[in-house]
Amino acid sequence: MTATLDPQEQVQTTSLALRHALTMQPDGRRVVIKLFVPGEDAQILQNRASSLIERILQLDEDEIARLLDDVLTRFAGRHHDLLGTFGHHFDLLHHRVPQDVELSPNARTLIGAYFSHEYAIEAAALCNPSMVPHPDQTGVEPGQLRVAISLRQIGEGHISSIGFCSAVLGPGDHIRLEDRDGPLMVGERTDARHQRDLLAAGLAEGDIDNELSATVLASLPETYSEEEFEDVLGHLPGELLARPTTGETLALLREITATDYAVAFPVTVPVHQRVLWPATPAESNGMEDARFVQVVEPDGRTSYSATYTAYDGRQIGGRMLQSRDLRHFEVTALRGPAARNKGVALFPRPVHGRHLALCRSDGETLGLSERDSSNRWQAAVPLLSPHRGWDLIQVGNCGSPVETSEGWLVLTHGVGPMRRYAIGAMLLDLDHPERVIADLPDGLLEPDEIEREGYVPNVVYSCGGLVHDGRFWLPYGASDVRIGFASIELDHLLRAMVPVA
Repeated sequence: MTATLDPQEQVQTTSLALRHALTMQPDGRRVVIKLFVPGEDAQILQNRASSLIERILQLDEDEIARLLDDVLTRFAGRHHDLLGTFGHHFDLLHHRVPQDVELSPNARTLIGAYFSHEYAIEAAALCNPSMVPHPDQTGVEPGQLRVAISLRQIGEGHISSIGFCSAVLGPGDHIRLEDRDGPLMVGERTDARHQRDLLAAGLAEGDIDNELSATVLASLPETYSEEEFEDVLGHLPGELLARPTTGETLALLREITATDYAVAFPVTVPVHQRVLWPATPAESNGMEDARFVQVVEPDGRTSYSATYTAYDGRQIGGRMLQSRDLRHFEVTALRGPAARNKGVALFPRPVHGRHLALCRSDGETLGLSERDSSNRWQAAVPLLSPHRGWDLIQVGNCGSPVETSEGWLVLTHGVGPMRRYAIGAMLLDLDHPERVIADLPDGLLEPDEIEREGYVPNVVYSCGGLVHDGRFWLPYGASDVRIGFASIELDHLLRAMVPVA
């Protein structure tokens, strides 16, 4: 891990918050292993899989054994279950092997190795963290809290994934990052339960309402598996299948259902070695800016929810992650008018039965949205518009609201001249969050002379902090290349706010 680790040293700046002398830099050693198909990564696609396999088949068994031994010597310690991964990649390409050819186990494994490559998940940048209580508090001393920190990791091709690290807060204003070493693992796809109301919302957004779509919706249970979905499609009446809109409707039904999925990690893989990697075409160019929050379930148990932006290189889409333990994750699409732009941030609990979220659906105004009974996020009520010199381009949130005795604390960001970002704060009424009751007039944090330099200059940005032992903790990205940490006594922050008439 590349980091500056001196938790006793602090850096006091002219900003309201205390910057801690602890930074996380991108670490090129953090790699995952991915499928590699020669030719398919070029601008002009020319799959070269068959010719590569033909050349591998010309090798004798001694050369195959020597090459495989060399690969394992070089890479085995860098990955979980390297042999299993090579076997999986061979299975994906085995149809390229002539049917009359019998392959030895070593040959199969070596072919899998040729169709694999390492990807440095954060070689380009590390930024936009959020912070939640860690599911494992083993060994934590009195006055301390172990936290899980989500990370936006950016690698080759500007592809973003979601990773994690952990830290221990307290006592007081102490912070200590925990070990981030070890091989990484991408989550494995598992069976997902799909939601009928989200399918209906997706069809409505695609302006599809015909007898075939209505029949499918009426035939599905409230939640359904992929097998149940395909069974319904396989038993549609012939009269409906013959209609001119059938092809378009079936394609959209499958596309919407495929948007939602689930991934899981083995219990033996610690949180800091887990990577949420793009798993659908809609997020093929990145999973951006995850805003994690610990939520209270109806049964009283706590779990984790997060929103993030799926990006395919052209379009963006809102997504939600749900997990009880940061090991098994359910991914669903966010639907409705308020979910059509970046920056959705969930409240940690319902407010008088209302499920609420912050959003920026118009691209420049921070608003409040409510989820209706059809699982659609409704048009936002404006909370904060650009109105000061340092935020005239746009305003938004820096993570989910934090509940305090005085109101909902919302960290905001504003963009000013030269696209310079700064972080501010405001307070919402506990019972009626559509009402702003106080605001921080001059901002909480802005890029200093070191933080302003980087991949995206002049930016400080966070996806969420938390309160521990009377202190508000804020991890933040600096110029999309490194992560810093700031904190402030909660009472001090609340006293600095100015009531809004």
